Amino acid sequence: MDLQKEMGEHARILESLQTAKGLFLAAPSQGTGYNKAWIRDNIYESLGLEIVRPEKVGLVIHRLFDILRKYGYKIDWAIKEKPVYAYQYIHARYNPETLEELWDEWGNKQNDAVGAFLFKVADLLRKSHRLIRNSGDMRILKKLVLYLQSIRYWEDKDNGMWEENEEVHASSVGACLAGLKAISKFIDVPKELIGKGQEALEKLLPRESETKEVDLALLSLIYPYNIVTPAQRKAILRNVEKKLVRKRGLIRYSGDKYYKRDGEAEWTMGFPWLAIIYKILGDRKKFDFYMRKTRFVMNGSGHLPELYFAGSKEHNDNTPLGWAQSLYLVALAEGMGS
Repeated sequence: MDLQKEMGEHARILESLQTAKGLFLAAPSQGTGYNKAWIRDNIYESLGLEIVRPEKVGLVIHRLFDILRKYGYKIDWAIKEKPVYAYQYIHARYNPETLEELWDEWGNKQNDAVGAFLFKVADLLRKSHRLIRNSGDMRILKKLVLYLQSIRYWEDKDNGMWEENEEVHASSVGACLAGLKAISKFIDVPKELIGKGQEALEKLLPRESETKEVDLALLSLIYPYNIVTPAQRKAILRNVEKKLVRKRGLIRYSGDKYYKRDGEAEWTMGFPWLAIIYKILGDRKKFDFYMRKTRFVMNGSGHLPELYFAGSKEHNDNTPLGWAQSLYLVALAEGMGS
């Protein structure tokens, strides 16, 4: 298929998940609860949107600013005193139309989402996007730095990218560290905050956490964050490819119970994620390999579903998954750039 045509088709799939307000759904399925807006997913979905509709990325970030400003009082409380209960943290999910926080329990302590937001804002500011609308937006950025300081992100047990067990996750620490380092070019960030994050990440890697030796989430430390050393990157990729790669995707980690049926579910977004990383590293052979695997796992509608049940051709209802579609658009763009 012509790459330009393919990019256009997948751009339409991704944009079909964007609401009138500008926020993305994780997936259109109502039955699974994925027809909501996650802070993290919107950051990852904006990566692909930026490739095909760079003029629309600002709208996504502005809606996220609006959410954080709406709950600015909650951030103020957390800054004043470290949160004790999950509901006191910045929540992960919101109603995409009303921007209301969703209160049902969903593993809401997700520090990496805060780091992801800071990282992407800084990335766009570096590219000269006029993101900051007024002093209110700037105050939110400063508050988020103080928030990460208050929760002591480098040792805070959160639910992580997969919204599960509370423990210290390398992917969460790394996201916060990357966000703080990036935004420090535009606002004041205490050096101690960066130093503590780097020290903690060094101790955790190449593991994801105390209970997880290898985890798909660790790929985020290579792309988009680029927060690891060459040696750490090599160890992460070696472990991920050796232990997580399956026929129709990557398992998130050994023993994953989410949609488990005769083994761990296979997540399609792992393939374009690895393709992007290998293209950045200059390994065209592995880039092509993972792009072929990505195309292989598209369903009959040309969508990338969230996951396939272990060893089967059956996927779950979360299709198309915006995160996966976005990473594929980035991978396509990387392929066109050479």
